[in-house]
Amino acid sequence: MSEPIISVSGLRGIVGDSLTPEVAMRYVAAFAATLPPGPIVVSRDGRATGPMLAAAVQASLMAAGRTVLDAGIAATPTLGVLVREHKAAGGVQISASHNPPQYNGLKLFSGEGRVIPAAAGQPVLEKYLNGSPAWVPHERVGRSELIQDSSTAHQRLVESTVDVAAIKARRFRVLLDSNAGSGSILGRRLLESLGCEVTLLGDEPNGHFLHPPEPTADNLAGVCKHVVESKSNIGFCQDPDADRLAVIDETGRYIGEEYTLALCLDYVIRSRKGPIVTNCATSRMSGDLAVKFGVPFYRSAVGEANVVDKMLAVGAAFGGEGSGGPIDPKVGLVRDSFVGMATILAAMASRGKKVSELADELPHYEIRKATIKLASDELPAAFGAIEKHFSDARADRLDGLRLDWPDRWVIIRGSNTEPIVRIIAEAPTAAGAEELVSGCLPACGLTSVSSPFRRG
Repeated sequence: MSEPIISVSGLRGIVGDSLTPEVAMRYVAAFAATLPPGPIVVSRDGRATGPMLAAAVQASLMAAGRTVLDAGIAATPTLGVLVREHKAAGGVQISASHNPPQYNGLKLFSGEGRVIPAAAGQPVLEKYLNGSPAWVPHERVGRSELIQDSSTAHQRLVESTVDVAAIKARRFRVLLDSNAGSGSILGRRLLESLGCEVTLLGDEPNGHFLHPPEPTADNLAGVCKHVVESKSNIGFCQDPDADRLAVIDETGRYIGEEYTLALCLDYVIRSRKGPIVTNCATSRMSGDLAVKFGVPFYRSAVGEANVVDKMLAVGAAFGGEGSGGPIDPKVGLVRDSFVGMATILAAMASRGKKVSELADELPHYEIRKATIKLASDELPAAFGAIEKHFSDARADRLDGLRLDWPDRWVIIRGSNTEPIVRIIAEAPTAAGAEELVSGCLPACGLTSVSSPFRRG
């Protein structure tokens, strides 16, 4: 048996190997022990192993004396809304995000309706590794209550941030690829309430993915064809728990995840002035837009919890991660594909432009991502050698090693969710970005990456 991958705000692993019912029960019992009194909301993303893990999670929480509010299948950002709506002590989302079908995981939410930050996650980890679950006697065992309506509150919050009438007037044709994840539940309702004619792919949230779950260009090649065939004005593609969104334009061009946040920012900060926060592995398009519109711009370490920490610290108007995760504090402190869809449709409606035209207006860079196999104890030496090789760059150790030049950057860092090292580079041309990635390899004792170069 291998160990699950544990980050500051949750864990994930291979079901039946590193993630078993026992692991899930011990982990959520440790989480419950750190929370104040109150119910805990539990939801899942539609994966085939979700019902099994949901049963284990709920049993553990009830055995720890907690009331469970069962939201069934719901998107990760929806869980954040539900935690606040029901004044819960916390929440647990059963999801492995973009990982393959054999994976599942647990994301932990605080009573603020956000993924817990490192300060709250460390005690959970320590109790999980070193403690024993504190089960209560029979008279104190908790109960489970079903949440009858899991999506209306989230839908209303998203709609409150856009001009619904203006979007309705355009009667957009939208293709939504939920890929058998949880996004179809609110996705259909939201888009239809915005007056859209919806073509839905993977609308049954059963975890039988139509294509690999990460919404990358290669994985969405077939969906790009569907956008053209359905004569849609735009294609929206979600990951299984619907906190990430990739965009396809009306010509079938994969615009991608990095553009999701930039398209949202370009619309939002025209009318809502305030600081912007992204992580240090997100496209510089966001920073360029902040300069253009004269608002402060900040970077955080990679990870949703880190972005949210920084957003709260600076009073951000908007933020997110370049992996397709916009965060609108008016809706919630969670990456939210539904925020992305509504905001991009609002931009198309208000400016009278196709999504291809909006994307082409943005600053243009090419981003390339690759992975390598490198032990974590080898990273410090590799960082030193890379920094020496690129001696003309400005170095930053906020998260891994990031090197910046006036028009390009590269970052190398260990993944929070997989046993790999990621290298991400951005430059004005694809060749320039790939050259930056390749330039990091000799310092790591490598001549090639473990995975092919791919767009963001």
